[in-house]
Amino acid sequence: MSTVNIHEAKTHFSRLVDAAASGEEIVIARAGKPAARLVPIEPVKPKRRFGGMKGKIQIADDFDAPLPDDVIADFEGR
Repeated sequence: MSTVNIHEAKTHFSRLVDAAASGEEIVIARAGKPAARLVPIEPVKPKRRFGGMKGKIQIADDFDAPLPDDVIADFEGR
């Protein structure tokens, strides 16, 4: 985190925005006291929509049936 005064922030605004966009946090101070913070914007995650795949996915009736012995043996390295 770096601190700059308002005059320097006005002079080097583009450089400070680039630094913030790359993950750095910059504090802008007025008369030596922190007044604002320049931080990167977090990407907005899309909201989950429940039921969006309804009718597109089918699950077999026996999906949770025990595996055959030969498949289990392969998993166990026998």
